[in-house]
Amino acid sequence: MNLASLDLNLVVALRALLEERNVTRAGRRVGLSQPAMSAALARLRRHFDDDLLSRVGGHYELTALGQVLLTRTSTACDLLERLFTSQADFDPAVESREFTLVASDYAVAVFGAELARVIHQEAPGIRLRFTQTPPGLVEGLGTLLSTTDGLLIPHGIISDFPATGLYQDQWVFLVAEDNPEVGESLTRDDLTRLPWVTYQRTYDAPAVRQLGMLGIEPRVEVSADSFTVLPFLVAGTRRIALVQQLLAERLRDVAPVRVMKAPYETVPLQEALWWHPVHTHDAAHIWLRETAARVGAAVGAAAGEPDARTGPGAAAVSDGAEDSEGAEDPEGAEDLEGAMDAEGAMDSAAPAASASAEPPASDTR
Repeated sequence: MNLASLDLNLVVALRALLEERNVTRAGRRVGLSQPAMSAALARLRRHFDDDLLSRVGGHYELTALGQVLLTRTSTACDLLERLFTSQADFDPAVESREFTLVASDYAVAVFGAELARVIHQEAPGIRLRFTQTPPGLVEGLGTLLSTTDGLLIPHGIISDFPATGLYQDQWVFLVAEDNPEVGESLTRDDLTRLPWVTYQRTYDAPAVRQLGMLGIEPRVEVSADSFTVLPFLVAGTRRIALVQQLLAERLRDVAPVRVMKAPYETVPLQEALWWHPVHTHDAAHIWLRETAARVGAAVGAAAGEPDARTGPGAAAVSDGAEDSEGAEDPEGAEDLEGAMDAEGAMDSAAPAASASAEPPASDTR
């Protein structure tokens, strides 16, 4: 199909018709008269060779094709809006714009809050909107990234899109303060014997994969789609939970739990901001990436970790703030797998070790 032969105004009309399911309301929404919107519907029906809207009693319902087009049209409109609002120049001190970032509650608590604080100080007209990481992240990744400004998620879960490294974190365990079954340190037997509370989405997949390589199969008793509720689900029980160290430190006093090192050498977690290549040369998005990288470096420095952009091994992390071409680092996931393979080869009788301070090229989530 020749895109040049299409009237892109029909995309806007189609979205309004499918969402409103009423010609008059759809016309009012996009600034068209009822006859003009009826004409647009007729053109759309001819193009798709489908009614799109069919009358049932006193109202309209979407046809099967209309249902399919409902989501696709919304995505197309969002992408077109982002495409045509791209800028060659961007002055954060005077511009007004909203950025949407997809993130877990962990990423918002540890990184997003600091990013919002910096943007509030430096760019008063900029708004941030955080949305929860969806369950089907990997399957719909391209659509998600093309219709938002970025995704906060560690290396080792997704690939094939540009990313900039932010900071490094480690995995630790939460144990109830009054759990008499755990002594001064956790053992591998504890991990097998005690029930678990887990995060139920893909965010911690690399860490869970590492457990499998060590022959540890968590006995999950409770799962949740939030990291910040895990301390409350551990407190006063026999349960344990695997969480990020920077989050555990922030939540240490909200529930009676102990933060304990893992009885094995955990693979570091490298948090990153991922984006769709359509945003790569947008001046506003470049500013967002540069600001995110700067804030990420500050978060890592406060935690005593090397700078994700300049520390040891940083070459293995693609940084969109420095590479405006948006070239993605293909090595991040490979480095992670290599690190986890090394973990899998560990002797099961190995003594407990503190969290590794490997360079941020590896990711633990």
